[in-house]
Amino acid sequence: MTEEVNFELDSAKEAMGAALQHLEKELTTVRAGKANPSMLNNVKVDYYGTNTPISQVASVSNLDGRTLSIKPWEKPMLQAIEKAIFAANLGVTPQNDGEVIRISIPPMTQERRKDLVKQIKEYGEHAKVSMRNSRRDALQSVKQLVKDGLSEDLGKDAEGSVQEITQGFGKKVDALIAAKEKEVLSI
Repeated sequence: MTEEVNFELDSAKEAMGAALQHLEKELTTVRAGKANPSMLNNVKVDYYGTNTPISQVASVSNLDGRTLSIKPWEKPMLQAIEKAIFAANLGVTPQNDGEVIRISIPPMTQERRKDLVKQIKEYGEHAKVSMRNSRRDALQSVKQLVKDGLSEDLGKDAEGSVQEITQGFGKKVDALIAAKEKEVLSI
C-alpha cells in the first residue's frame, strides 16, 4: 500500500487506541464494592479558586478493603475536600475528624450493581462511537485518495484494513466491559 494509505491506517489505529485508553481510565473510576483511591479521580476540590484533582491537594490511601483515608497537605483544605466529595455524588459519606477524612464504602446493593453495569455499558458504547467516528474519517480519507489517483483495488484493500482494525478494537472494548461487569456483579 502507499504511504498515504498507511498514514490513514496508522491515524485510525492511534485514534481508536486513544478511545480505548480513555475507556480504561473511565472504568477505573467505577467502584466494584471495595475501596479504591482511583474512585476519587474525578473529584475536583476548590483549591484557592481553582478546581484541582483531589490527588494534588491530599494523599489518598486504603486503610482496609472498605475504607479510604484522605490526608490533606494543608489543614484548611479539609472542609473543601469534604464539600467536593459530597458534590461528586459518589454515594458515600466522608467523616472528618479534624486531621483526616475517612470514607467507609458500604456494601453495594443488587440495584446499585445493576446501575453500575448500565454505566459501564454506556462508557463502552461511547468508546465504540468514538471508534466508529475514527473509522468513518479513515474511510472518507481513503475514498478521497482513490479520487486523487489511488487505484480502486488499493482503496478496497485499505477499506478492508480499516474495518479489521475497527473490529479488533471493538473486541477489546467488549472484553474490557465484560471483565468490569463480572467484577461489579461478583459478591
